[in-house]
Amino acid sequence: MQPTRPFGPLDLAVVVMMNLFWGLNIIAVKQSVVLVAPLTAAFLRQAIVLAVCAGSLRRVPGSMAAISALGLLLGVAFYIVINLSLALATNLGALAIAGQLGVPFALILAVLFQGERIHWPRLTGIALALGGVAVLVFDPAAAHEGPALALTALSSLIWAIGSLIQRRLRGVPVLTLYGWIALWGTIGLGAAAITFEPRAVAALPALPLSTLGWIAFSAIGSTLGGHGALAWLLQRHPVTTVTPFTLAAPVISVFTAAWYFGTPVTMIMLFGGTLAMAGVAIVTMRTAARSA
Repeated sequence: MQPTRPFGPLDLAVVVMMNLFWGLNIIAVKQSVVLVAPLTAAFLRQAIVLAVCAGSLRRVPGSMAAISALGLLLGVAFYIVINLSLALATNLGALAIAGQLGVPFALILAVLFQGERIHWPRLTGIALALGGVAVLVFDPAAAHEGPALALTALSSLIWAIGSLIQRRLRGVPVLTLYGWIALWGTIGLGAAAITFEPRAVAALPALPLSTLGWIAFSAIGSTLGGHGALAWLLQRHPVTTVTPFTLAAPVISVFTAAWYFGTPVTMIMLFGGTLAMAGVAIVTMRTAARSA
């Protein structure tokens, strides 16, 4: 049984850092897809992660098929879809809300394919999350974001499928797992970028450091820093204590993206976001309590 430790100032500082990395990442990715190109920016992000994790790459006997499937899903497919959605979008707050669909999607898939049993609290959470995102369709400020919202929902479904695979790999070290995901991502996204964005790839040697900084923030800050912080917290505290602290990131994304890009946060968006986040919170915390 995991020992209980007091949640001290260091833990709180790590929580703040984790949520800032994840919350601000939406700005960094939007900047990277505009300044570089969606597939090329994703390729660079994965290449940076691979460079950091290369020393931790090793075979995991009995798990390589699952790791490869996870790499293709979360290293390639997810980044293609999410970067394309951000390239199309102007109101990123709506996408930050829609991006939370991964949590209810993962639960629905677990019910359908893994025999997970749920009762009314988590059913209510799923309904609230889906309803909150549906409300965004009626927001004039996000009405033209239909294609981007659809791609974000698809990326959430891909993430949800990957999360089910990742459950089988809990004993794999974080850097090893992200190293394999990054390896598949570097290969797959590199091939896609060369095929569909040859000019962007050819321009990489002249890429300004300021542009590279946005991509490095996503790779090192969000991917490694954010998930590394979560793993560190889960080693020190029960999942039921840590999980609620992850819910601040999308709220940070909505308001910082609105401030940085000068897009409105409407009452409809606030209402839909509140519904969605309430649903996600219910599903997240109830699921964490069941797995504790």
